Amino acid sequence: MDNEVKASLYDILNAIMEMDSFFIDIPKEFTTYKNDLRTRRAIERNIEIIGEALSRIITKDATINISNARKIVDTRNRIIHGYDSVSNEIIWGIVINHVPILQTEVKGLLGE
Repeated sequence: MDNEVKASLYDILNAIMEMDSFFIDIPKEFTTYKNDLRTRRAIERNIEIIGEALSRIITKDATINISNARKIVDTRNRIIHGYDSVSNEIIWGIVINHVPILQTEVKGLLGE
């Protein structure tokens, strides 16, 4: 695997671990997320990082198979360019439903 692709995969993994760290001392629940502006913005930023890393991976090596990679990149673009239409419910759904799958896939690609 190309070193740039590997570096981007580690960027994704680090962003996921950082998101998980936000919920060490607080409940990982939608209401907690919704009511904490700092956590919301930090989660959004990490999704931006993940989306950018995936965009780089897709560009560098189209054979890398990550579920919903294009949708994740599209979500990153929406957060950045359509910030006024970002839904807390959609972002939370991504955190709960899609990020764990992404984490498993990235760890598999990295052999962890």
